[in-house]
Amino acid sequence: MRQVGRSVRGKSTILPANAAGRRVVENVNVPGYTSTVDAAKYEAMLRALFKVLPRRAPGLTQAEMFRSVLPHLPQEQFPAGAKAGWWVKTVQLDQEAKGVLVREPTKPLRWHRRKSG
Repeated sequence: MRQVGRSVRGKSTILPANAAGRRVVENVNVPGYTSTVDAAKYEAMLRALFKVLPRRAPGLTQAEMFRSVLPHLPQEQFPAGAKAGWWVKTVQLDQEAKGVLVREPTKPLRWHRRKSG
Protein backbone atom coordinates (compact mmCIF):
# COMPACT_ATOMS: atom_id res chain seq x y z
CA MET A 1 0.00 0.00 0.00
CA ARG A 2 1.37 3.43 -0.95
CA GLN A 3 1.85 5.77 1.98
CA VAL A 4 1.57 9.53 2.02
CA GLY A 5 3.58 11.70 4.37
CA ARG A 6 1.83 14.62 5.98
CA SER A 7 2.89 17.22 8.49
CA VAL A 8 0.28 18.24 11.03
CA ARG A 9 1.30 21.02 13.44
CA GLY A 10 4.93 20.07 13.12
CA LYS A 11 4.31 16.35 13.63
CA SER A 12 4.85 13.97 10.75
CA THR A 13 2.23 11.30 10.20
CA ILE A 14 1.85 8.55 7.65
CA LEU A 15 -1.56 7.98 6.12
CA PRO A 16 -2.53 5.24 3.66
CA ALA A 17 -3.10 6.82 0.24
CA ASN A 18 -6.25 4.80 -0.32
CA ALA A 19 -7.87 5.41 3.08
CA ALA A 20 -11.65 5.17 2.78
CA GLY A 21 -13.23 8.50 2.01
CA ARG A 22 -9.89 10.26 1.44
CA ARG A 23 -8.24 11.62 -1.68
CA VAL A 24 -4.56 12.27 -2.28
CA VAL A 25 -3.86 15.82 -3.44
CA GLU A 26 -0.75 17.51 -4.79
CA ASN A 27 0.40 21.12 -4.55
CA VAL A 28 1.91 22.76 -7.63
CA ASN A 29 3.91 25.07 -5.34
CA VAL A 30 5.55 22.15 -3.46
CA PRO A 31 6.43 19.47 -6.06
CA GLY A 32 6.49 15.94 -4.68
CA TYR A 33 4.49 16.76 -1.55
CA THR A 34 1.12 15.10 -1.15
CA SER A 35 -1.60 15.19 1.45
CA THR A 36 -5.02 13.59 1.84
CA VAL A 37 -8.37 15.34 2.11
CA ASP A 38 -12.02 14.37 2.41
CA ALA A 39 -12.96 12.85 -0.95
CA ALA A 40 -16.64 13.91 -0.93
CA LYS A 41 -15.84 17.58 -0.30
CA TYR A 42 -13.04 17.48 -2.88
CA GLU A 43 -15.35 16.04 -5.55
CA ALA A 44 -18.11 18.55 -4.74
CA MET A 45 -15.67 21.44 -5.07
CA LEU A 46 -14.14 20.00 -8.24
CA ARG A 47 -17.58 19.84 -9.89
CA ALA A 48 -18.36 23.42 -8.83
CA LEU A 49 -14.97 24.69 -10.01
CA PHE A 50 -15.30 23.02 -13.41
CA LYS A 51 -18.75 24.60 -13.84
CA VAL A 52 -17.32 28.09 -13.50
CA LEU A 53 -13.79 27.94 -14.97
CA PRO A 54 -13.56 28.72 -18.68
CA ARG A 55 -11.54 26.59 -21.10
CA ARG A 56 -9.50 29.52 -22.40
CA ALA A 57 -7.70 32.63 -21.26
CA PRO A 58 -8.09 35.02 -19.63
CA GLY A 59 -9.80 32.79 -17.04
CA LEU A 60 -10.82 33.80 -13.51
CA THR A 61 -8.91 35.47 -10.71
CA GLN A 62 -8.76 33.80 -7.32
CA ALA A 63 -11.41 36.16 -5.94
CA GLU A 64 -13.68 35.46 -8.93
CA MET A 65 -13.24 31.70 -8.45
CA PHE A 66 -14.10 31.96 -4.76
CA ARG A 67 -17.30 33.93 -5.49
CA SER A 68 -18.34 31.91 -8.55
CA VAL A 69 -18.29 28.46 -6.96
CA LEU A 70 -20.56 29.34 -4.01
CA PRO A 71 -23.92 28.89 -5.79
CA HIS A 72 -22.81 25.48 -7.10
CA LEU A 73 -21.82 23.94 -3.74
CA PRO A 74 -24.03 21.46 -1.85
CA GLN A 75 -25.26 23.04 1.38
CA GLU A 76 -24.86 19.80 3.35
CA GLN A 77 -21.10 19.87 2.74
CA PHE A 78 -20.55 23.63 2.63
CA PRO A 79 -23.28 25.27 4.76
CA ALA A 80 -23.42 28.97 3.84
CA GLY A 81 -20.14 28.49 1.96
CA ALA A 82 -18.24 27.45 5.08
CA LYS A 83 -14.59 26.63 4.34
CA ALA A 84 -15.21 27.08 0.60
CA GLY A 85 -12.15 29.31 0.17
CA TRP A 86 -9.78 26.69 1.57
CA TRP A 87 -11.34 23.95 -0.55
CA VAL A 88 -11.36 25.90 -3.83
CA LYS A 89 -7.67 26.72 -3.33
CA THR A 90 -6.81 23.10 -2.47
CA VAL A 91 -8.60 21.78 -5.57
CA GLN A 92 -7.11 24.52 -7.77
CA LEU A 93 -3.53 23.74 -6.62
CA ASP A 94 -4.08 19.99 -7.07
CA GLN A 95 -5.61 20.30 -10.53
CA GLU A 96 -2.88 22.72 -11.55
CA ALA A 97 -0.23 20.22 -10.37
CA LYS A 98 -1.94 17.53 -12.45
CA GLY A 99 -1.88 19.76 -15.56
CA VAL A 100 -5.66 20.15 -15.77
CA LEU A 101 -5.67 23.87 -14.94
CA VAL A 102 -3.47 26.58 -16.42
CA ARG A 103 -2.15 29.55 -14.44
CA GLU A 104 -1.83 32.64 -16.63
CA PRO A 105 1.18 34.88 -15.87
CA THR A 106 -0.96 37.99 -15.34
CA LYS A 107 -1.51 40.36 -12.45
CA PRO A 108 -3.72 39.43 -10.79
CA LEU A 109 -3.16 35.74 -11.51
CA ARG A 110 -5.89 34.00 -13.52
CA TRP A 111 -6.71 30.34 -14.05
CA HIS A 112 -8.58 28.41 -16.73
CA ARG A 113 -9.01 24.79 -17.71
CA ARG A 114 -6.57 23.31 -20.20
CA LYS A 115 -8.10 22.90 -23.63
CA SER A 116 -8.98 19.30 -24.51
CA GLY A 117 -7.22 17.54 -27.30
